Amino acid sequence: MAFDLVFFGGTGDLVWRKLMPALFQAFRHGTLPDAGRIIGVGRDDLSDEQYRQQIQSRFEQVEGDKRPKPEEFARFASLLCYVRMDLSQPAAYAALASRLAERETDHVVMYLSTAPSLFTTVCEQLAASGLNTPKTRIVLEKPLGHDLASNRAINHAVGLAFKEQQVFRIDHYLGKPAVQNLFAMRFGNALFEPLWRREHIANIQITMSEELGVEKRGGFYETTGALRDMVQNHALQLLCAIAMEPPINAHADAIRDEKLKVLRALKRWTPETLSQHVIRGQYSAGNIEGKAVPGYREERGVDPQSSTETFVALRTEIANWRWAGVPFYIRTGKRMASREAHIDINFRPTPHEIFKSPVGQVNKLVIHLQPKDGLELHLFAQGQSKRGQGNGTLSPVHLDLDFDKRFGSERVGAYERLLLDVLDGRLNLFVRSDEQEEAWRWVEPILQHWQGDTNGPRPYAAGTWGPSAASAMIARDGFCWSEEN
Repeated sequence: MAFDLVFFGGTGDLVWRKLMPALFQAFRHGTLPDAGRIIGVGRDDLSDEQYRQQIQSRFEQVEGDKRPKPEEFARFASLLCYVRMDLSQPAAYAALASRLAERETDHVVMYLSTAPSLFTTVCEQLAASGLNTPKTRIVLEKPLGHDLASNRAINHAVGLAFKEQQVFRIDHYLGKPAVQNLFAMRFGNALFEPLWRREHIANIQITMSEELGVEKRGGFYETTGALRDMVQNHALQLLCAIAMEPPINAHADAIRDEKLKVLRALKRWTPETLSQHVIRGQYSAGNIEGKAVPGYREERGVDPQSSTETFVALRTEIANWRWAGVPFYIRTGKRMASREAHIDINFRPTPHEIFKSPVGQVNKLVIHLQPKDGLELHLFAQGQSKRGQGNGTLSPVHLDLDFDKRFGSERVGAYERLLLDVLDGRLNLFVRSDEQEEAWRWVEPILQHWQGDTNGPRPYAAGTWGPSAASAMIARDGFCWSEEN
């Protein structure tokens, strides 16, 4: 299959840090289709060879085993070329059109790795220059807007130039192998589905925590915050994967129809639930792995009086027959005690206790997303005394399925998987416009509530699990976060 893959923002951070290494891994694995060409687009005045040299120098910062050997990069570099463009200038698109006209391809992928403010301009100019052909696919990176109105405006502008089946709204969390296994676990096995409902599940917790702060992205984070950066997209997509009904088949729209139903069934916010069930925080100075780190307001590019949240914890419910009354808890933050992402499915206790269970512990399924990738099933078992008799007291045991150990070299990174899906035209792991708008519709009352809240985010020391109010919120339901067990 012959293709052209065009990176708008081709000299930017995302391209050299994530996208180019992912493409190289696909090239190394032999899964990148033949007859491909990768075109970087940017403002810098570079030749094709200078662009290749720039990418090669960036590859030196890639982790060891993913770093190409000189002879490997030489072969990969033959796919790379460069077009200088000022994306705000209509005349610049003629240069890209000329480069694309050099050869016939099956597909042309336009990957917008730029500021979202340029999405509308780029789509309009691609259409004006005749580059929105039926064989064109466009990839949009998050964030797509900063609220519902701006998201709708972007989707409208994109929709005027491209059909929905040509648009790939990327959420790299959906490309993670562990998330793929979440779908496989639910819909490829008969074991859990009969238990996957309110009669058997007490609560579900989604945690996505980072040890890192905002690093060099203070300016970006000031206009974004944790709710827009993590909850509106990643966390809600995970919630949909957990809570959706089985789709009628594995086709993209069948899956996305079911996710949309979950988003529409999320309980709407009220003034009472906004004040009690949403906690925002901001990290202050603390310690990470024994090293002192500054607070958010001391980070470069951050307003010393900033009220931007670096932590969000919230409680919600899904108003349908499967999940009625089951609380879903979402928690995400920067500068927390550890870097991990996991989903805890906490089951209800046995209806009639004939054994003495460990205090405060429950049967649960833990789905690890990062850095570990796998499943843990936590059960209770009875040991035997030396006389061969049980004492009626149960002890916790667990089954640990480590997918990295099982699949090892067969694992494919998130961006590698998603880029290959774009080239193949598979939309299953990409977000449809109505999904995205429904997520913004649910999140927007929180943003509006915070605008009128003069108290601002609650401080929490770097290296902890966030403000104590997050623990108090879940404790009101009689539960606790997983690390508090």
